[in-house]
Amino acid sequence: QVHLVESGGGLVQAGGSLRLSCAASGSIYSIYSMGWYRQAPGKQRELVARISDGGTTNYAASVKGRFTISRDNAKNTAHLQMNSLKPEDTAVYYCKAEAAWGHYYWGQGTQVTVSS
Repeated sequence: QVHLVESGGGLVQAGGSLRLSCAASGSIYSIYSMGWYRQAPGKQRELVARISDGGTTNYAASVKGRFTISRDNAKNTAHLQMNSLKPEDTAVYYCKAEAAWGHYYWGQGTQVTVSS
């Protein structure tokens, strides 16, 4: 079992920055990738960024060049640095950990609101 706790969400003006953090605990040895997803009202949850245990990253086209995902394996944390935020980035952001044997885990979510 893996437990994820997100932090760092909040309200920011367009053009501003936020840094989200996701702290993992429990069976962390089984985690091979971590990612950030978001869900805006009335929309499906979508991938924002993902990083493998080897450091390979991939991003949604809408955030490429503005967001950076990183991972600190020693501290069992993942971060999402979000720059040049836009109102359309407003959503609940969720951390997801993919683990061995097809298991995956979600955090509780953190609200990000970008005002115009």
